[in-house]
Amino acid sequence: MLRIGLCQLTSSDDPAENLSLIRDGVARAASEGARVVVFPEAAMVRFGVPLQPLAEPLDGPWAKSVAAIAAEHDVLVVAGMFTPSDDGRVRNTLLITGLGRHLGYDKIHLYDAFGFRESDTVAPGTDTVTTSVDGITLGFATCYDIRFPELFRRLGDNDATAVLVPTSWGSGEGKRQQWEVLVRARALDSGCWVLGCGQADPAATGVAVNPKAPTGIGYSTAADGFGHVHAAAGPGAELLLVDVDPEVTRKARAATGALANRRLG
Repeated sequence: MLRIGLCQLTSSDDPAENLSLIRDGVARAASEGARVVVFPEAAMVRFGVPLQPLAEPLDGPWAKSVAAIAAEHDVLVVAGMFTPSDDGRVRNTLLITGLGRHLGYDKIHLYDAFGFRESDTVAPGTDTVTTSVDGITLGFATCYDIRFPELFRRLGDNDATAVLVPTSWGSGEGKRQQWEVLVRARALDSGCWVLGCGQADPAATGVAVNPKAPTGIGYSTAADGFGHVHAAAGPGAELLLVDVDPEVTRKARAATGALANRRLG
């Protein structure tokens, strides 16, 4: 069993201020027994502001500060940040740090949808990433990635028990319902637990944001490989604690055959 904390919050446009949110969230989740603490996509700085001037490499001061927080509490921290790209854009990166590792996952599928063009300012990643905590393998995806089942199946093929999905979900008609369906669908596709950690709705947390940017709706959700929802948040700031049981992943894959029986891809 692996306890994972999902820290739903609203990021500001100040990386230092957001670092304080991460420090507080890690301390709270670790005190509740979490070994992994997850923050949303764009935890470093929210969407809707110029990203290139704020982007830092994984060995830069912001990521090193998060690493120090993880080390202090002996946990793995996962948090969305932006790193520089060679082409002048940035990369939408998940910082994965603590417990003897410091690495990143660059978002593969960019949000060129619903009238937003993430690719104008963000360069796509190409590689899947997994790591293990206490013998349990975790995979990683970011927000719009959740619409692409082949990524989650690849992570399942790579022995992931759970996939962590930091998110800054765009608002709009039907978007909450799509999010909730997609978390459960990707869990069923892969047999993995899928733990989506979203930016809280700024309206619920009293933060003024650019209304055209995907700055979050809340409703972080955790589902197992049978599609059963174990935890779900509301729109505001909230901490969810989820105990991931690898035996449920094994049973789900054996029962559904969703990986073993596929014929295409």
